[in-house]
Amino acid sequence: MNTLTRANLAEAIYSQVGLSRNESAALLESVLERVASALEAGEPVKISAFGTFMVRQKGQRVGRNPKTGVEVPILPRRVLSFRPSQVLKARINGQTESEAADQA
Repeated sequence: MNTLTRANLAEAIYSQVGLSRNESAALLESVLERVASALEAGEPVKISAFGTFMVRQKGQRVGRNPKTGVEVPILPRRVLSFRPSQVLKARINGQTESEAADQA
């Protein structure tokens, strides 16, 4: 299994859009920076036909060390979550968008 990397994405932009390699890498970095900044500010990021990234606030809770059973507090924190679109879910399951809509 190959992992999709920034370099792979920049190369895809280079080959499909026709920008130079440096311009392709700069464009990718610009997009990723904008997404990261929006998430850092707590704004959801919705990419049509792909999904929505959002930051959720988790409250404090009590956890347990699985080895010792000792209770430890887990501090409140913000977590990143991703919710795929119906279109992406259908693609992953090898269905067309209309087949996925029929099952919903």
